[in-house]
Amino acid sequence: MKSNWISHFRHGDASMKELLGGKGANLAEMTKIGLPVPPGFTITTDACRSYYSLGRLPDSLMDDTRAALQAVELARGLRFGDASAPLLISVRSGSVHSMPGMMDTILNLGLNDETVQGLAAATGDESFAYDCYRRLIHMFGNVVFGIDSAEFETILDKARTGCGASTDQEMTTDSLRDLVEHYKQCVAEKADVPFPQDVYVQLQLAIEAVFRSWNNHRAQVYRKLHHIPDDWGTAANIQSMVFGNYGADSGTGVVFTRHPSTGARELFGEYLTNAQGEDVVAGTRTPQPIARLSEEMPHVYAQLTQAAKQLEHHYCDMQDIEFTVERGKLFILQTRSGKRTAQAAVAIAVSLVKEGLLSPQEALLRTDVAQLEHLLHPSIATDAAVDVVGSGLPASPGAASGHIVLDADEAERLSAAGERVILVRPETTPEDIHGVLAAEGVLTSRGGMTSHAAVVARSMGKPCVSGCDDVRIDLEQKRVYIGERVFSEGDLLSIDGSTGRVIAGAVPLDDADISPEFLQLLDWADRERELRVYVNADTPEDAMKARALGAEGLGLCRTEHMFMAMHRLQIVQDMILAETMEERQKSLAKLLPMQQSDFEGIFKAMDGLTVTIRLLDPPLHEFMPHLEELVVQHTELTAKNTGTPEDRQTLERLIRKVRKLHETNPMLGQRGCRLGILFPEIYEMQVEALFLAARQMLRKGVRVQPDIMVPLVGHAEELSVLRDLIERTAERVLGPDRRNCAYRIGTMIEVPRAALTADKIAEHADFFSFGTNDLTQMTLGYSRDDAEGKFLPYYVDRRLLANNPFQVLDTSGVGQLIELAVKRGLSSNPQLTTGICGEHGGERDSIYFCHETGLDYVSCSTYRIPLARIAAAQAKLLLGSRSNAQHSVSM
Repeated sequence: MKSNWISHFRHGDASMKELLGGKGANLAEMTKIGLPVPPGFTITTDACRSYYSLGRLPDSLMDDTRAALQAVELARGLRFGDASAPLLISVRSGSVHSMPGMMDTILNLGLNDETVQGLAAATGDESFAYDCYRRLIHMFGNVVFGIDSAEFETILDKARTGCGASTDQEMTTDSLRDLVEHYKQCVAEKADVPFPQDVYVQLQLAIEAVFRSWNNHRAQVYRKLHHIPDDWGTAANIQSMVFGNYGADSGTGVVFTRHPSTGARELFGEYLTNAQGEDVVAGTRTPQPIARLSEEMPHVYAQLTQAAKQLEHHYCDMQDIEFTVERGKLFILQTRSGKRTAQAAVAIAVSLVKEGLLSPQEALLRTDVAQLEHLLHPSIATDAAVDVVGSGLPASPGAASGHIVLDADEAERLSAAGERVILVRPETTPEDIHGVLAAEGVLTSRGGMTSHAAVVARSMGKPCVSGCDDVRIDLEQKRVYIGERVFSEGDLLSIDGSTGRVIAGAVPLDDADISPEFLQLLDWADRERELRVYVNADTPEDAMKARALGAEGLGLCRTEHMFMAMHRLQIVQDMILAETMEERQKSLAKLLPMQQSDFEGIFKAMDGLTVTIRLLDPPLHEFMPHLEELVVQHTELTAKNTGTPEDRQTLERLIRKVRKLHETNPMLGQRGCRLGILFPEIYEMQVEALFLAARQMLRKGVRVQPDIMVPLVGHAEELSVLRDLIERTAERVLGPDRRNCAYRIGTMIEVPRAALTADKIAEHADFFSFGTNDLTQMTLGYSRDDAEGKFLPYYVDRRLLANNPFQVLDTSGVGQLIELAVKRGLSSNPQLTTGICGEHGGERDSIYFCHETGLDYVSCSTYRIPLARIAAAQAKLLLGSRSNAQHSVSM
């Protein structure tokens, strides 16, 4: 049948994700390739968008839905709402982008007081029929009417106790029948309407509820986290029910075609016999490992193994499959690309290439660059003494320490305040996603390896220990009992998601090792990319670590960081307090050998690679004590009449100097090149130290390639003056060694005027490095420290800004200045090289922009180098060669 809103599974395919949602498209694709999929149809995302536009369901939708149901009835030989042979259906959400657990599902739709009798007669099992009915009322009451699940759980607990059952499966028919009546009473009281007996009213309300769930809180948090557009909407999948709760020969489960934590080529998953729907992931029963199914139902296990292999080969990716076994017959209910840890993602990508299912280029394009940050997960130091108090399932690798919190809201609040927290719950639900996001790691007392906590933590790269039977949580007293130990909320706790250990207190952590598979992926990336990747580093140790991670140069060495050590700070303060040039030169003479030693270490670490050294940038007052502290000290000395007159005079002198240096807006004051022009002796000392270090290293056989960066240039004349100073100093210090030191002089473009007049500035520059942190502040008029703590989160939440511009480059604003500066700079200096050294240099979308704009390199923090290498390769593969950009310069 044709409809604007409906597509039968047999009419769709995997290419229709935008219309059918991921779940609907995959159900259609599995039907197409002959897998055992219960018949059904998809209500499209167009219908959902229309629902939000109209504020109600489209006029013809329910008529189309009724017509579509007839085909399902024909396929099953059952009728929806029929009292003797009722068809039961599920209504499930299905976003274009997989959002596991974020939106709502209703099972067993079509049961009422009459059809439950028909189901009991048709199956010969009245307990089964009433078990399905109570599940429907529970789900329907929660999803459609918004009744807290705890209301139904409380009633269920009392019913179990009343009939002496320890599990739902042990409840008697009479107790289940009574339970249904209590559930209906609960709905009538809490929703102020009776549970609907008209099955088409049930269906309409369920469709509306699934569409509404697109905008529930947890879905909004997930979309924001994964940058999913708000206007996509969700499809709704209507599918004939198959029942895993028929008895011992039935069940339900989840299976991954590879291990989602390690990437190992083996079936990984869990199942429950005599269970339905959400039981496996809900954490209310402990599921069995999937390998056990080979013993209990060998023929089903063989079919499942074959289906898993077929789906993985068909989609060329690891799959997450939901299945149900109804009286010994296997049905596949869903497949999707499986969520996996960063370690597993890399291992699987490389394996799929080796198995011939992907090319190296395809493997690179499928890599989630943001997730790769998780590859450098810390682990508990091998020599650390640990106090293990319990153990559970190693659900998501990595280790973390933090203060115990027992609810998601508190986790979010404390994390925002700068606290590291471990979220401890009986089990997590989709409503807890914001707490999982805020926490360092998650510990649950219930749930398996495919529970909500496990799946979500793995996708976020957070450590998780699930199903820890040793843990008992008292939410009222805010205490956690682990074995024989008692912890209060706020106590320190550590978890090891790689082994399942739970450890009292905080533990020391080691950085992670890079796997051979990750090295292989990086090698493929290096063969493709054209952007070079540099590091922002200020010490030889950081430079060496960066080089080990693949840095091809040092793109930003912030020399002001070298002066902050306590033994140097006093010398810097003496230099600032100097009243005469002679006094200042004495202090600078003390700093020069220290600075020379710094540069020697960095040159040695980066032997043969470019080292970009930025001359001193911050306002001088940053090296001085806070005025308030000085005034308090002076007041105390005066009040107590302590200290010598010389002490008081020194303090008074210091206070006068700090007040003199004080600026209303120091970020726009006497800093950067302005400091070097007013106090050229400071820059001259730095440059002399640099060239002395270069000469010393050259004589030791170290290949030195210094790039000297003049910060905050806004006028060509500023760079011209300081270039003369640098070249005079080079001639004086290097002498005949100058021909062996291929130094270059350039500037950091961080002032909008510099970008606008880049053609003039480029006449005096060998390179431009875009300092996008400050360029963003000055272009948008945002103080980063103030904006991120005040209005920026609000702007991003309300979509006034697509992203935080300090995390993702503002390509339409700041990006235009960069493009303009590159174009104008090259017009007057074709040999000019350009790069980016703000933290945007390690962010995927910003790197794509840099490639497309024609920059020569990106520079980022040490641990983002692997991400940048792969993102640069993706940029080349997606956007084409740099020959299509504005220029290509090889060095």
